[in-house]
Amino acid sequence: MEHFRFIFLSSFLYVILLVGVFASEDVYWETYWQSALPKTPIPQAVQELLHPENWPGTEGKSTYTGISKDALNVNTIQSGSAFPTAGPDSYAKAATGKIPVEQGVTTFFFEKDLHLGKKMTLHFPKTTNNANLLPRLVARAQPFSSSKLPEILNRFSLKPESAEAEIVKQTIEECEEPSIEGEEKYCATSLESLVDFSVSKLGKYAEVFSTKVDVENKQEYRIARRVEKVGERSVVCHKQKYVYAVFYCHEIRSTRAYKVSLVGADGTKAEAVAVCHTDTRKWNIKLLAFQLLKIKPGTVPVCHFLPSGNLLWVPN
Repeated sequence: MEHFRFIFLSSFLYVILLVGVFASEDVYWETYWQSALPKTPIPQAVQELLHPENWPGTEGKSTYTGISKDALNVNTIQSGSAFPTAGPDSYAKAATGKIPVEQGVTTFFFEKDLHLGKKMTLHFPKTTNNANLLPRLVARAQPFSSSKLPEILNRFSLKPESAEAEIVKQTIEECEEPSIEGEEKYCATSLESLVDFSVSKLGKYAEVFSTKVDVENKQEYRIARRVEKVGERSVVCHKQKYVYAVFYCHEIRSTRAYKVSLVGADGTKAEAVAVCHTDTRKWNIKLLAFQLLKIKPGTVPVCHFLPSGNLLWVPN
């Protein structure tokens, strides 16, 4: 009897807490964020993903509206630019052609290129991946593992042989792959886990940056003013394709991050985030970066811009 009463009360409190989250989502987001990052406002790139009206249910089939062609279509623009947006494994996939790289666009460049007046052809399309961040209570109720794939597909009404099901499978498998040497990674499936991982690596006094652009035209950009270095330690979080927001976050040692002000040929302004990898000695020589820059591993830093929608966290 006591055991039954405990289960009942636990379930009741869980429902009450969940209802509270749904009823006062703005206060909840703000309170949690500020408790973890007291001097950091919630960036726009994160605010745009907070839409509680689209949260899936905690039991049974989901009524989540974001599983249509927006989040899982094979043609979805993934928080985009020419640079592959998943983890370090994407370098290898791009080199073998498994991830298309936009032709005629500067994908990788040298750190010495980050100076006033430098011109590059760039493309920062806005993502069409509209999947939303979940609170931890809701995310924990969603299975997220390869062993639970049939249940996941059934929950979100996805046919096992469909392209959408394959995307779900790939995202989960990338999250389950072991980290490469020098990397600590984590797939965040909720706002809280996104914040917690970054704070665990950088501390509670951290800043968050993301690339912002007025118009998403592919064109020649010029660095309009002095480049600002924002950190030598960082966590980068890439938004993945999934039925709700999943961020592949990783801390890779030996990096330098910069904030770069750009002006396009048509006057478009962009505030871009650049990351330079300063130790590439153990990278695969077949990676796309070495092919494009015509260099060997371990010689000079390799840099790239972060796509819009991705997050760079640095100590403040």
